[in-house]
Amino acid sequence: MTLQTAFFHDEKCLWHSTAGGFALILPVGGWVQPPAGPGLAESPETKRRMVSLMQVSGLAGQVDFRSAPAATEEDLLRVHPASYLERFKAMSDAGGGEIGEFAPFGRGSYEIAKLSAGLALHAVDTVMRGAHRNAYSMSRPPGHHCLADKPMGFCLMANIPIAVEAARVRHGVQRVVVLDWDVHHGNGTQSIFYERDDVLTISMHQEGCYPPGYSGAEDRGAGQGLGFNVNVPLLPGGGHDAYMYAMERIVAPTIHQYKPDLIVVASGFDANGMDPLARMLLHSESFRSLTTQAMALADQHCGGRLVVVHEGGYAEAVVPFCGHAVVETLAGVSMGVEDPLLAFTGAQQPNPRFAAFQRGLIDEMAVALGL
Repeated sequence: MTLQTAFFHDEKCLWHSTAGGFALILPVGGWVQPPAGPGLAESPETKRRMVSLMQVSGLAGQVDFRSAPAATEEDLLRVHPASYLERFKAMSDAGGGEIGEFAPFGRGSYEIAKLSAGLALHAVDTVMRGAHRNAYSMSRPPGHHCLADKPMGFCLMANIPIAVEAARVRHGVQRVVVLDWDVHHGNGTQSIFYERDDVLTISMHQEGCYPPGYSGAEDRGAGQGLGFNVNVPLLPGGGHDAYMYAMERIVAPTIHQYKPDLIVVASGFDANGMDPLARMLLHSESFRSLTTQAMALADQHCGGRLVVVHEGGYAEAVVPFCGHAVVETLAGVSMGVEDPLLAFTGAQQPNPRFAAFQRGLIDEMAVALGL
C-alpha cells in the first residue's frame, strides 16, 4: 500500500537544548540528553508527546514515518551567510550560548539545527518527486523567526526557506506559497523573501505578540516582491471564527490569484486556547479545518503538493491533539482519538459582538489588499 503522507521525525531533534547546562553533573551535549523539567517554553515535550500520541493511536502506521539526512552546507548557504553559520557552529562546539534574541542553544545544536532543516528539505523533496502527496516535518529547532544572519525566538536556521531554495535547484519550482498560521509573526521568512515575487508569504498571527508590538498589515514586500507579502494580524481572543473568516476572505483569494506550484505551511500550534505565550482561542478542530482548507487549495493549484513544517506550540497537553488532527487530515484517516480538552477549548470563543468587530477588521484588510 502506498501511503499518501510522509512524516519526517528524528529523535535527535528532541535533544536540542535551549538552556545548555547540566544533566545531574554531566554537561549536556553529545551523548548526554537535556534533562526534563522546568526550562524555556520551547522544550521537546510538546513534540515528543505528539509523536507518542501518533504511535499509541496507530496513526504512525498510517503515514510513511521516517528520518532524513541533515541539510548540507551548500543547502544552508543558499539562505544563510557563511559568517553566521561559522559563528553559530563555533559557539555550539564551545558549549552553546545565544547569538540573537530569545534564541539560546547548547552544545551540538548546530548539527541538530542542520538536521531540523534537513527534515523540512526532504519533506518538500518527497512531495516534489511525487513519492508522496503531502508531508509533515517535525522540525526542531523551529525556523520561521530566523533571519538570514541572526536567530530569533527559538529559531536557529530558516528551515522553510532552506527547503524552498533546495526545491528550486532540484526541481525547478517557480512559485511557492508559504502560509504561516503560527500565532507569532513569521518575520524571518518574510525578511528572506521580502523582495522576491517567486515566493508568496502569508502570515496569520496575533497582533502585537511577537516580535513585540508587530502588526504588519501594511508590509506588502518591496521591489520585485511588492504585493507578494501578506500579513493578517488578528486581535487577541479572535478564536476559530476569526481564522476561518481570514482564510475565506484573504488567504484563499490571495492563493487563487497566485497559482502556486507548491504550498508550504509553517504550522505552529501556539494559537490554541491554552498556550502560555499567546492569547488566541483555537482548538484541535480548528487546526483540522485549517489543514482541510490548505489541502483544498493545494488540490486546486498544485496537484495536492502540500508540506507542513512544525513551528511553535507550548502547551504540552494540547499540542499533541492539535498536531494529531493535522496529520490525520493529511493522511485522510481517522483513528478515533477524542480530544478531552475540546469541550473546554471549543467553548472558549468570543462573544458575537467581538466576532463581528474582528470580521469587520478582516474585511477592511481584504479591501486594502484589493480582494
